[in-house]
Amino acid sequence: SKAFLDIWDVDMMRRPNEINKMQHHTVSYNSDYLVVRRGQEFQVKITFNRPYKPAEDKFAVEFTIGSSPQFSKGTYIPVFPTSERQSSWEGRITNTSENTVTLGITTAANCIVGKYHLYVAVMTPFGIRRTRRDDSRALYILFNPWAAADAVFLDDEEQRQECVMTEMGIIYHGAYDDISERNWNYGQFNYGVLDACLYIMDRSDMPITNRGDPIKVTRKASAMLNSRDDDGVLVGNWSGDYTYGVAPTSWTGSTEILLSYASSKMPVCYAQCWVYAAVFNTFLRCLGIPARVVTNYYSAHDNDGNLKTDIILDDNGRIDRNRTKDSIWNYHCWNECYMSRPDLPTGFGGWQVVDATPQETSDGMYRCGPASVQAIKHGQTCYPFDAAFVFAEVNSDVVFYSRRKDGTMDPVKVNQTHVGRMILTKAPGDMTRLDITDQYKFPEGSKEERTVLEKAEEYGCKREKSNPPEADVDLVLPTLEINMGDDFELSLEFINRSDQRRVVEAYISGSVVYYTGVTSSEFLFRDPTVTIGPKKSEQEVVVIESKNYMKRLVEQANLHFIVTGKVKETGQIVTAMKVVTLHNPKLIVTVSDGGRVNEEMMATVEFTNPFNFSLEGVYIRMEGPGLMPPKFKYYSLIPRGSSLTWTEFFTPQRAGSTRVIATLDCPALSQVHGQATLTIAP
Repeated sequence: SKAFLDIWDVDMMRRPNEINKMQHHTVSYNSDYLVVRRGQEFQVKITFNRPYKPAEDKFAVEFTIGSSPQFSKGTYIPVFPTSERQSSWEGRITNTSENTVTLGITTAANCIVGKYHLYVAVMTPFGIRRTRRDDSRALYILFNPWAAADAVFLDDEEQRQECVMTEMGIIYHGAYDDISERNWNYGQFNYGVLDACLYIMDRSDMPITNRGDPIKVTRKASAMLNSRDDDGVLVGNWSGDYTYGVAPTSWTGSTEILLSYASSKMPVCYAQCWVYAAVFNTFLRCLGIPARVVTNYYSAHDNDGNLKTDIILDDNGRIDRNRTKDSIWNYHCWNECYMSRPDLPTGFGGWQVVDATPQETSDGMYRCGPASVQAIKHGQTCYPFDAAFVFAEVNSDVVFYSRRKDGTMDPVKVNQTHVGRMILTKAPGDMTRLDITDQYKFPEGSKEERTVLEKAEEYGCKREKSNPPEADVDLVLPTLEINMGDDFELSLEFINRSDQRRVVEAYISGSVVYYTGVTSSEFLFRDPTVTIGPKKSEQEVVVIESKNYMKRLVEQANLHFIVTGKVKETGQIVTAMKVVTLHNPKLIVTVSDGGRVNEEMMATVEFTNPFNFSLEGVYIRMEGPGLMPPKFKYYSLIPRGSSLTWTEFFTPQRAGSTRVIATLDCPALSQVHGQATLTIAP
């Protein structure tokens, strides 16, 4: 019986109904491997050839990650069962029964995140015997928002459920006074997604030793999610021509994008800001970093790093399109992720902005963040990373300049409340929206707000100092909700606050714009002269016929009205801007009755072409978290007035409330979506 200890079997206890995945909140990962979170104990069962004798037998469980594991780099970690010998990961025997020992292993709360291999080594009189590499003994170690010692610890179970565990997303778009929403399937637990996320880090040549630091991981990933510089995941395209890829408005979720990148090893076509933010969100949640997608309405994107967006008017008050270079995005989406910031003074941890949409380079690459939301709110724009850039996106002033014949520019109006008008994200545990504007800025006009702007100026943000006098004529544009294809009236109200007559020479321009604020084409121009009696108001009504704008629409169907003008008596400038988002027809999505795990169901998508022209080259996509993988169907033509019905069978994989989401996309019409909510019984 002096036979030395030999290893017969290693049981990773990796099944979904076993203790490890239950305790580590990883049951949902569609993976045959053990998936655990760092800084928290998990169990492994080892069966030997005879009972283990603690006094004389010596064994260790070894973990390796990367191609050349080294103890000094933390890529080779031995774990010992006895309290006398311990390494950076703790080991303890939790149970012994006959020849089987159960070992509890607690990884360090700052260990490297990724895919490890496990070996068991036994000391024998003839040296160390080690198990062979066995693929079934691989395991994934993730960030742990449930562990107080982890840098991504989030002490709020409702937020953890939303920002780590929820696959169903809502992303807000449209205009701040006419909000639209699109559903998105983050799919962070889908088969292959975790490997794809780790492949992104491999592809970025990120040193393995950095992969336990959420600051480094998120900064690297913000660069890797766009294809600029580094052949990253997604190719941005705002041109309107998506012939060689999928139109950004057509995607319904992240799974297809990530799996395609990992298998083809080529950037995926095409993305715009919400696609970058949605796929980045999947990456973050998948690795265990709490994350959410945020939409900023009227997001400034200025070209020269100052805190103003310049709109240039000519002498008599008409907008000079050639000289107006800065653009204001109707909305822009980025991500917030949650982590401590040991590199910053106390108080700047918590939510951090990261943005994968390639807008500006940061330290030589297209990336942005992590920037502390708290630092942005307090004007501490000197702190890394890219806080000044995000500060400008939510705080720029819109400055109207009048350009004289000799080229000199006079500021004639400053609008301090247009940019960063509202910042939204999905409410935790609910399908409603959460307004988080107050996380980014103090109330407009409060003394705290002034202090913050002064602080930002100390750090080099430039602002327009002059304060041109307010005109005594106000100009008000109505809030309109209009369906695509409708004729409508735009009524402008001119209000004279003075006690003398006022004459305004006005310019009314209507353009079709991309959501990035870039003008595609002008479809309306009027230059009425409006006379307003003392303390009176006048309406100027412009009738807009759909035939004038329909043929010029670009994919997101935004009409941008800008009205400027000069008061004849005083030379003062009046301005007003309004984005009108045209409402698209809906897709009708229905699902069959019932709904149990592993019982087949069907989903039906119906659409009627309401226009007086045919739709060509139509793609419809459909998917649902825990229900069905992404599917699509192509229709070469949907004649005017005609309808289509598409039915797909699917088998729910897990219980709970979820949605089937669908989009329809073609060159003449996009942003068409629909969804059906359903509850699956176990």
